[in-house]
Amino acid sequence: MSAKPVAVVLLNWNGWADTIECLETLLRSDYPDFRVIVCDNASSDGSLDKIAAWADGQLEAGGAEGFQRLRASPLGKPVAYQRLNATQALQASAHDVPLTLIDTGGNLGFAGGNNVGLRHAMASGRYAYYWLLNNDTVIEPDALRRLVARMEAEPQAGIGGSTLRHYYASQVVQVAGGSSYNPWRCRAVPLAANQPAAEPLDAAAIEQRMAYVAGASMMVSDAFLRDIGLMAEDYFLYFEEFDWACRAAGRYRLVYAPDSLVYHKEGGSIGTGARGKLSATALYYLQHNRLKFTRRFFPARLPLLYFSMLLELGRAALRRDFFEIKWSLVALLGLPPRGLSNRKRQA
Repeated sequence: MSAKPVAVVLLNWNGWADTIECLETLLRSDYPDFRVIVCDNASSDGSLDKIAAWADGQLEAGGAEGFQRLRASPLGKPVAYQRLNATQALQASAHDVPLTLIDTGGNLGFAGGNNVGLRHAMASGRYAYYWLLNNDTVIEPDALRRLVARMEAEPQAGIGGSTLRHYYASQVVQVAGGSSYNPWRCRAVPLAANQPAAEPLDAAAIEQRMAYVAGASMMVSDAFLRDIGLMAEDYFLYFEEFDWACRAAGRYRLVYAPDSLVYHKEGGSIGTGARGKLSATALYYLQHNRLKFTRRFFPARLPLLYFSMLLELGRAALRRDFFEIKWSLVALLGLPPRGLSNRKRQA
């Protein structure tokens, strides 16, 4: 049986160095039939020009020494590519090339930027699966193949996830597949977070607990996408994948491919991750969208959410974390988020 074609969508925003490192491993994938679409959300750092220069063989990729093995096999340059604007991307491509670079025309957020790539891929009518992969990742050569295999094994599979490991601590699990959901605190709980990678993962138990698949590596089927629709764009950042899963509940299954390994830096564009605390942008949208999501899908739990958020504000006050208090209150009170910044606070 021939491999089913896959469109891989990467979203870039002022992160060309991460995107190039990701492409270096992605294009070495052992899966026989896939194309890559990079969607750029109006970067101010010349990202598309830098990525095009890399594809032309004029710019080298960087990255941690520990992942040099993922780039050991030859990758011929130049890599054939095409560049499209947002209007051109609405049409099926006239050229079948390994790499497509799309200028989305603005900072459309996570869902909006990825949806540009999804629309472009769907217009061709040739893809069975679409893999949304964060640009701040590197992958094992068989990660795509193993993820497709898990989707193929489950007839009702709508969304599939990988094992995400920490890029800066590659023997530690960041999240296995996705997250469960605590209805009492209205909070998502990443599955197997910070578990040593050597410990076994119970894939069946993880699938039973998953409320949604982590957006850093999220594969959807063509049937799912045409039935359920694209990601909701009104979140801008956070909760889009949970919204997607809730819209599909009872019609499609969430699946997990434990041997599909993806190493994730986490939050390079928005100011999150192990090396710093949440930025204003991350804090605001995390809290704002907790409220929006709960109102949309679990309105009866809003009192629990307000109570939980007040407890969190109390803990922040005890820590004298006035930065967190400010942006949590802005979100909680529905105030205009003026002065948002991606600048990280030091841990």
